Amino acid sequence: MAIAAGSMMGAKRGRSSGRRGRRMKPMAEINVTPFVDVMLVLLIIFMVAAPLLTVGVPIDLPETDASALNSETQPITISVNDQGQIFLQETEVPFDEIVAKLQAIATTGYQERIYVRGDRNADYGTVMKVMARISSAGYRNLGLVTLQEQEG
Repeated sequence: MAIAAGSMMGAKRGRSSGRRGRRMKPMAEINVTPFVDVMLVLLIIFMVAAPLLTVGVPIDLPETDASALNSETQPITISVNDQGQIFLQETEVPFDEIVAKLQAIATTGYQERIYVRGDRNADYGTVMKVMARISSAGYRNLGLVTLQEQEG
């Protein structure tokens, strides 16, 4: 009977000491929740920042009911503000230097898409002179930029 009791004690000790001495296995699953959280934050940041990355010259564009144009590449933008200043992208240029600057940055030559943005309060004659200067230089792919009219 002593042997049986001793073997029971040893078996009991072995099980209890095995539980204490056993190490936890590392989890093999990847927790994607922090990754998703970071991606959603980045998405929100880019959605808010994207409209702010457009041409930086403040222009009050007129509204029309024309639909938006699809474009694959970034067009060249010429802006005329309400004081009559002319900007190529975000850089102010004198009226006489518009064509020279266009030729310097046009990558596809005379087929380059050029958008003209005229402030709602800009002198109509100034905007038309800019467009005429660009057209007389051989650029035929011109467009006027407006805002879409809001219903209501």
